[in-house]
Amino acid sequence: MIARKYLYLLALARERHFGKAAGSCHVSPSTLSAAIRDLEDELGVALVVRGQRFAGLTPEGECVVAHAKRVAAGADDLRHELGMLRDGLRGPLRIGVIPTALPVVASLTGAFAEAHPAVAIEVRSASTQAILNGLRNFELEGGVVYAHSADAVDLRYCALWREQLVFLTAASALPAGEAIAWEAAGRQPLCLLSRDMQNRQTIDRVFESLECMPHVGLETNSILSLLAHVRTGRWSTILPRSVLGLVGAPSELRVLPLVKPSVAWETGLVTLKREPSSPLVDAVLEAAVTLAADVANRY
Repeated sequence: MIARKYLYLLALARERHFGKAAGSCHVSPSTLSAAIRDLEDELGVALVVRGQRFAGLTPEGECVVAHAKRVAAGADDLRHELGMLRDGLRGPLRIGVIPTALPVVASLTGAFAEAHPAVAIEVRSASTQAILNGLRNFELEGGVVYAHSADAVDLRYCALWREQLVFLTAASALPAGEAIAWEAAGRQPLCLLSRDMQNRQTIDRVFESLECMPHVGLETNSILSLLAHVRTGRWSTILPRSVLGLVGAPSELRVLPLVKPSVAWETGLVTLKREPSSPLVDAVLEAAVTLAADVANRY
């Protein structure tokens, strides 16, 4: 439904290497190069900056690639819709998830899988920007991000749940108490998520608003790594409560609400606005709406 030469160009744009692109398409580099030259002759423009190796796409090439991505995505949508008419929804559902939402995203994917058991679900941990890029490049059907990250005219957003930050530390690190103020937390040796993560950026904004410089001794892009480092007793961390609700807090650690201020934010499903819409995207949005209603009824 989309000419093979366009698929070759998409592969080249993705791999940025003639040999790797040819390998992903199961053809020889000469076959791929000849097909792209045929496409250039057909369109009357140069698409690739040629040299001894791939040097990038021309502006015209970038334009053609963007169009080809839309056409390829539409072809996939048509296959899904025809398949759904025949024997139910099938195909891959790719969802990018910010690391702090990974422990709770199963509430969404589990509900979706129960309704559509023939769909193969792939959950990818990624930063917010990588998720938004993946949606716009038709490499993801959905993403789970913070609400403020989905404020763009080409995106659709469905709220799922609210997150609250808590302080996790060794049981012996602080005097007994029911909560801890942000300024006091900032004076403790901290390990936090890396600065490209929205969770970390939220934490940094709170400390900045208090004119407080936190003592951050370690950064990582992994929730599991944070938990492992806190268990050594050397560091404390700041995490969403939902993470601990799923994995649990070891008995040697304490979980304290963060106050002055109390910080919470909304997390939800984001998809790309498309006309006509994708059956897969419509189905996962339906699951998100149902889940959001269930959460609201519980709380």
